[in-house]
Order: sequence, then structure tokens, then C-alpha cells
Amino acid sequence: MSDLSAAHSFAPARLRVRWKIFALLCAFGMVAYLQQRSLTIAAYKIMPELHLSQMQLGWLETAFLLGYALLQFPGGVLGQRLGARRTLILIGVLGFACTVATPFEPLLLAGTALFAMLLATQLLLGASQGPIFPVTAGVIESWFLPRTWPLAQGLMSMTLGLVSALTPPLITHLMSAFDWQRALLWTAVPAVALVVVWRWYGRNTPSEHPSVSAQELAELGEHVGARADNRVSWRDLWRLVRNRDVGALTVSYLCMNYVFYLLANWSFLYLVQERHFTMLEGGWLAGAPPIAAAIGAGVGGKLASDLCVRLGVRRGLRAVPLVSMPVAGLLLLYAVHAANGYLAVLALSLCYLAIELNEGPYWAAAMEVARGESMAATGLLNTGGNVAGFLGTPIVAYFSGQHAWQVPFVLGAVLALVSAALWLLVDPLRRVSSRPGDA
Repeated sequence: MSDLSAAHSFAPARLRVRWKIFALLCAFGMVAYLQQRSLTIAAYKIMPELHLSQMQLGWLETAFLLGYALLQFPGGVLGQRLGARRTLILIGVLGFACTVATPFEPLLLAGTALFAMLLATQLLLGASQGPIFPVTAGVIESWFLPRTWPLAQGLMSMTLGLVSALTPPLITHLMSAFDWQRALLWTAVPAVALVVVWRWYGRNTPSEHPSVSAQELAELGEHVGARADNRVSWRDLWRLVRNRDVGALTVSYLCMNYVFYLLANWSFLYLVQERHFTMLEGGWLAGAPPIAAAIGAGVGGKLASDLCVRLGVRRGLRAVPLVSMPVAGLLLLYAVHAANGYLAVLALSLCYLAIELNEGPYWAAAMEVARGESMAATGLLNTGGNVAGFLGTPIVAYFSGQHAWQVPFVLGAVLALVSAALWLLVDPLRRVSSRPGDA
């Protein structure tokens, strides 16, 4: 073997362009999570300074969720029509503008006018971020082999879980060093850099990217030409909405996300009110479930990808939710009835992990069913996921206010079982495009 051949054989493998594209997609999600969670963390300084009540803060959060939920499906359709490259630039700039506008609005307005403007800004911020994950699904479809879709989606959810855990200490540190206005402005800086880098490096498909090697194109094989259908018609969209597999996935995802929102938004209050931990203890212990969830998302994506190879797509994607969702339900019941508070924290953490095992399978299944229309299909899927927040929040708020925490937990256990059962109706290989007349 020549010296040149030996050097080549020991050279490190070149990082594929698709993973660089994936890293940029993760960055879009992380910036979005940072922007949307910063306001609520800064709220304890914002409320007294702007004379806002806690109820008004709740309305600001609701405005964001409304815009976010309403733009999931239309945002996915927009992504298919414009292409992922242009769509992510557009929504990145819009999200940046809303983030920057928030700290400046109190300099121009006060009272009712200020609150109305803050509401409008949060609504627009939610709308700007609504398309991110449906569009991301379309990019993953174009850049990755189908067997790796669950892994990619699981890793995406894992990064979002980690940034959710890191955002509170980051924002509180920035507010301590500066003030809440500059803390929010600092969260806008990464968005500018990201849009610039994506404009330079991002492409809709591997075949469009000048840095994709012949070897990487060969690895993708016939899948290299896959791309979102930008000619999607109203008839296509109506067929997608009526599709029974997409519908079953959406309702199942709604049921699962009731448990997700229960754990994500109410764990701290449950530990302090019902388990009687101190505020400091509750704060630290409430951080355990999100970390477990981040781990679960990555593990679940890898597990589902491996099972798809071993068992086939249909059984491989079903296997994880059919096991993990009933387990999550049992853990919820154990958590609310456990005699020891620390055991309850452990059960909540494991439950959150079990729930997040399923992010990869859900999104990959919707992509499989609607190949070529993944953005629109996952937009429907995530609409169901966010509707769960609207439906579940008042339920949990009412019963927790009555010191009846058992009710929302038992309801979560029931919905976890329903979520798993609905997967029996889903066949990811029964694709929308191959069944134009199916209802």
C-alpha cells in the first residue's frame, strides 16, 4: 500500500452535508424555543414595570399559542409552495422582528394600547414559528433516507428539550447582568446569524447543493430526487385532511400531548402544592422531567429507526407507542398515588421519558403516509398536538385549583391508552398519494 493510500484509509470520514443541514434545522427550532419561552421567564420583572397582571400575562401566552397552532397546517402548505429555503428565511426574519419589537413597544405605548400591541406581537410571533417544524419535516424527507426519519425527528426533539431546560437560567442571568429589555434583545441575535447562514448554505434538496459529493448522492440512491410537492392543490389538501391514517395520527398525537402539556407546564406547581416541596426544592426537582424527556426523544428516535429496519416500517413505527404509551399511563397513576414525594418525581420523570420516546415515530409515520406532502401532513399532526394545550390547560387549572390533582392525572392515563390504541388504525405504508379515493 502506498503512503498516499495509507493516509487516505486512515483519514477521518467526511461529515455529510445532510447532517450540517440538519444542524441548521435544529438551530431554527432552538432559536424559536428560546424566543417563545423568554417572555414568560422575564415576566416577573415585566409585570411590575409595565403594570401587567398575571391574567394579562396568561393572555399573552394564549395569543402566542393561538398563532402557533393556527399556522401549523397553512405554514406547512406555504413551505411546500415556496420551498423550505425561502420559507425558513421568511419566518426567521419575522420571528426576529417580533422578538426585537417587544422590548421597544413600552417606549412608545402605555396602558391598554401597550397591552393590545403586545398581544398582537405575540400572536404574530406564534404565527411566524408555526411553520418551522412542518417545514423541517419536509427537509428531512428530502435529505434523509426513510429509515432514518424517526432518528432525525427524535434528535430534533431532544435538542428542543435541552434548550427548554437551559433557557430559564440563561434569561435570568441576562436579566441580572442587564435588564429584561436587553435580555430579550440578546435572544434575537442568534436568529440574525442563523438566517444569514441558512440563506448561504441551505438548500431544498441534496441535488441542489454544490457541496454534496457524488458519494453522498449515491448513499441516498433513488431518494435523492425526493422533494416537497410545490404544486399541491386544494383537492390534494382536502384528500389529506380526510385521510384516515393522518386523522388517526393527529387524534392520537392530541391525546399524547395532553400528557405532554400536563408534565411540561404543571409539574412544578404539582410538586409545590400537592407534594409540599419548598419553592427551591420544587424548582430543582421540576427540572428532572424535561431532562428525562430530552433523553427519551433521542432514544426513541434511534429505537424506532432500528425497529423499522428489523421489523419493517409498519410494525417498527407502531412498536414504540404501543408499549411506551400504556407504560406512561401507569406511571402517571403511580405518580399521583405514590406515598413518597421523591418517588412521585421519579415516576413523573420516567413518564415524560416514555412520552417523548414517541416523537420520532409520530412524525416519521405522518411523513411516510404523505410522502411528497410531509409539510402539510405534519402541519395537521402538530395542530392536533397544540390543540391539546388549549383543551388541557383549563381542565388542569380547574381541578388543580380544587386540590383535585388526581382527576387530570387519571384523565392523562386514560388518554395515554387511547393514544396507543389509535396506532392500531394507522398503516404508514398506506400512502395518501396511492389512494386518491380513500376517506
